[in-house]
Parts: sequence; structure tokens; C-alpha cells
Amino acid sequence: MPTADTPLEAAPIDKEPDTSTAQDEHDEDDDVLAEIEGTGPAGEGKKKKKKKKPKKKKLEQGDPPRTGLSKFFPDGIYPVGEIQEYKDDNNWRTTSEEKRYTERMAMEDPEVTYQNIRKGAEVHRLVRQHARKHIRPGMTMTEIAENIEDGVRALVEENGFEAGIGFPTGLNLNECAAHYTPNAGDTVVLQKEDVLKVDIGVQVRGRILDSAFTMSFEPTYDKLIEAVKAATDTGVREAGIDARLGEIAAAIQETMESYEVEVGSKVYPVKAIENLSGHSIELYRIHGRKSVLLVKNDDQTKMEEGEYFAIETFGSTGRGRVVERGDCSHYAKSYDAPNVPLRLQTAKSLLKSITKNFGTLPFCRRYLDRAGESKYLLALNHLVAQGIVNDYPPLYEARGAMTAQFEHTILLRPTVKEVVSRGDDY
Repeated sequence: MPTADTPLEAAPIDKEPDTSTAQDEHDEDDDVLAEIEGTGPAGEGKKKKKKKKPKKKKLEQGDPPRTGLSKFFPDGIYPVGEIQEYKDDNNWRTTSEEKRYTERMAMEDPEVTYQNIRKGAEVHRLVRQHARKHIRPGMTMTEIAENIEDGVRALVEENGFEAGIGFPTGLNLNECAAHYTPNAGDTVVLQKEDVLKVDIGVQVRGRILDSAFTMSFEPTYDKLIEAVKAATDTGVREAGIDARLGEIAAAIQETMESYEVEVGSKVYPVKAIENLSGHSIELYRIHGRKSVLLVKNDDQTKMEEGEYFAIETFGSTGRGRVVERGDCSHYAKSYDAPNVPLRLQTAKSLLKSITKNFGTLPFCRRYLDRAGESKYLLALNHLVAQGIVNDYPPLYEARGAMTAQFEHTILLRPTVKEVVSRGDDY
């Protein structure tokens, strides 16, 4: 999920050892023994066959995936993401006994353990694998969003603030780069010529896994998608402890803008969208205090040990800048919400519901509907006006432009960098 400078294949599952062959041989031995024992002293040769024990059925994930991950990982140990060693002056960390000890201590702390973000990542991989397989032109945005969110809730085993959706599913079409999800009554249908950005969030004990990808259904904008995927990989590669945010941004821009897209008889350079960025992620706070811009800048801020970052990039065939437009769907209670008197009773009631159901996690109007709220727009707008709730309207490029997005969540461990959201697909 991006930060704007305006307001605002699944990993392999460990399998149980297959003991079916050994069990079958044991059953056959029992049958032979039963035949021998069935020959009585009177010469009665009736065979008594012992019934074979039914084989234990292997647990498999369904399609769509709806079985909670704890059934597959009862020990609570989830797949590790892609490991990248630190470069240059930080390469020593990989073999440092002191840093390895720090990691072991972190894994023993239920509030710090990496298993929380890894569970979120495994949920994300399974949900997006199904989404990438089944999203097709002709589907409505609501159908797509609900299928994804039902999968996240089921796999993560939704349980209040312990586990659930990290933020509303972004389904951004064409020139819309970010912050669109369908509101109730939305009738937008996916078309064959559309370019769709899918941004999915999963949270486990406040650790938010934020990762996004782009889909298209005909080849016109393949080079745009390739450019943005490469730029995100560049950002991931350049990120690390002590890396300066401005330098990472410069590397992202250089990769992104080395591509061009041919549409009909015209050639468009790919531009990095200058007022969107990646961001650090804090507990229950999707947009932390650090931003990773997509264009070269002089930000000397460094990444630090233990931080989580969403490295996301956006490319465009347009002007390289987005503006707010259209009906708002994304909201979040301000992390430092002011304590101001509310004159509307409905606003007080709605704030209580938002705090109870979402805390500081982003939400959308569909989620309020699901929580049982109705006729809340006046109250919601009042909370926004008072600065208690932030609104995040859709962000659009120029009409006719196309945009693409890719994003990974990385964890800067003491010894190595872990790209927790990496999968076989991207």
C-alpha cells in the first residue's frame, strides 16, 4: 500500500513422511498370518482376512484456499522468505555470532518473532496464487475483492487484532495507481484491455505484510509491467542496514526509466511516479515514519537494523505524477488522533466502532458495512474534518496513461535481509 506525498506460488509446505508403502506391506503380512491361523485342527480351511486400515487422508488446501494455516503448520514455524546477504561494510553480519544471538532472542519473544510476518507472507502467497489464476475479464471489482478478502480471513484465521486483513484490497485500474477498492454498489467490470494492480495486506499480531502485483490480459503493456517489476527488485537489492533512502530512490528511477513502451505507432518512456513511495511499516501502522521515494533525492536517512519496509514502485506512461480524484474508499484512524469534542452523536458512535474493529489499521466503507454500520457517511466525513480519521482518495495519473505496481515487504534482520513476501511468481 503506497504512501503519497499528498494527504497522506505459494512456498512449499512441509509434508509428513509418506508411510503408506510400509503400512501396506504390514497389512499384507497380517493377511497372510490370518490365512495360516484360519486353518483349524479339524482341517477347516476357512480364511479370515483382517480388514485393512484406511489410509490417513493427507490434508490439502482447497480451491479457493479456505483452510487455516495452523492446520498445516501446527508447530507455528512458517516458511522463511528469500534471504539476501548484506553488502560491503555490512557483510560481516552474516557470520557474526553476536548478531545470530540477537536473532535467536528475537525468535523467542512472541512480540518480536519473525514467525508473525512469515505467516502473513504464506497467507499472501496462497491468496495471490489463487487470485492470479482466477481473475479474468468479465469479473466485477467487488467479486475480485471479496474473493481475495475471504481467502485472507480464512487462511490467517481472523481473530480481532490478533490476525486479519492488513488494509483494504487495492484493485487499481489503468491510470488509477492506488487507493481504490470498490464501495457498496460498485458495478465496475474488468475488461480485457485493462491493466490491474492488486495490492493485498495481511496482519498477524500487528505485523503487516504488504505486497502487490500487476496483471494484464493482452501484451500491449508487458514492457511497462516488466519495468516496474525490475525497479522493485532493484529497490529490494539496494535496501539494507545503513542504506540511504535517497540513494535507493535513485537506483529505482534509473532502472524504471531505462524502459519504454510501444503502443500502436507511438513509443512512451516509462516514468517513475514522483509523488508515490514505499515506506517503513510499524506495528499496526502501515505507513511508518520513513519513505522510500521513486526518484532521485537528497534524503540521507538510513535504514536501520530490525526495521520492516514495503519496497514498492509505480511506473507510468504518463506525466509521472498522480492526483486525488473520485469517491473515497480508504480511511484510517489517525495514529496521533487529536482529542477533540465531537458535536455529532453519530460521529461518537462511529468512532467507537472504528476503534473497536480497526484500531489504527486502514479500513474501507465495505468493512464498515460488514461491521453493521449504516448511514454513516455524514459521521465519517465529520471525523475526517476533525482530523481524527484520515481519508485516502484514489490516486490517478493523467487520463489515458497506464500505470503498474510491484511491491515486497522486507525485514532487515541483524544478520541478513529477508524478502518475506517473495514467491515463485514475483
